[in-house]
Amino acid sequence: MAKTPSPCIGVCKFKRTGPAGAHCIGCSMTKVQKKMAKRASKSGNAEGEAFVALVAAQQEQMGRYTHWRPAYLKRCLKKGVPVPEAVRKAG
Repeated sequence: MAKTPSPCIGVCKFKRTGPAGAHCIGCSMTKVQKKMAKRASKSGNAEGEAFVALVAAQQEQMGRYTHWRPAYLKRCLKKGVPVPEAVRKAG
C-alpha cells in the first residue's frame, strides 16, 4: 500500500501566527511539524494518516485553510494513494 503523503502542498511561507508560533499559509504546519511530517510518512500509513488528521483539525481550529483540501486531494490522486479518512470527512 502507498504511503500517506505529507500535508504540505508546496507553498511553505511561514507568515501566519497561531497557537504554536509561525504557521505555513499553505498547510498550517509549523517548521517543527514539517519535520514531524517527514518522520510520520516514513513510519507507516497509520501514523501518516493520524498526522494528516492532526493537521486538518489544526486548520479547522485556525480557519482560512479552505484551499488546502482540494490541493491535497489532487496530490493524493496524482500519487495514486487513498485519501486519508480525516480529509474525506471534511467538507
